[in-house]
Amino acid sequence: MSAVRASTGWPRWSLLFALVVSGCDAPSVAPGAPPPSATASVPTPPPAASSAAAPALAEAEAPPPVPDAIIAQHLLVAYKNAKRAPKGIARSKAEAKARAEEALAKITSGMTFEGAVKAYSDDAGSADRLGSVGKFRHDAMDPAFSNAAFALRVGQVSGVVETPFGFHLIKRTQ
Repeated sequence: MSAVRASTGWPRWSLLFALVVSGCDAPSVAPGAPPPSATASVPTPPPAASSAAAPALAEAEAPPPVPDAIIAQHLLVAYKNAKRAPKGIARSKAEAKARAEEALAKITSGMTFEGAVKAYSDDAGSADRLGSVGKFRHDAMDPAFSNAAFALRVGQVSGVVETPFGFHLIKRTQ
């Protein structure tokens, strides 16, 4: 750099400005001393955070423990040949999915879950109980149903969940 400085006549402040802009620390140069060489040491990065702090942070962000059992309600839209489909169900699988999506849209726009159960559910047994399936453990239901139900927060309604029984909307109540 001294050759560049000498040949261009750049003032010393421009060298310091270039170092600051590039993110390097300005070298300590005594007045009248030759400028630092191009092979000056590169500043070392700060030490990595202590690994002892990492577990504490991970513990603080851990999700709450999964309960052994929850209580939920569901709305079931069955289709022809679905497992345990009530007699008289003639809709296709695609029609059943569309009906479940319609029920979800109604709930999203303000209809109560219980009202949607009365209007859309094909599960006569739970419809009498406003969709309640009671308290159940994770392994007591179809895996898709349980995974969706246990992933919900209390009061939250799932999206459309497909099981061999048809298409469900699930609301976790406890």
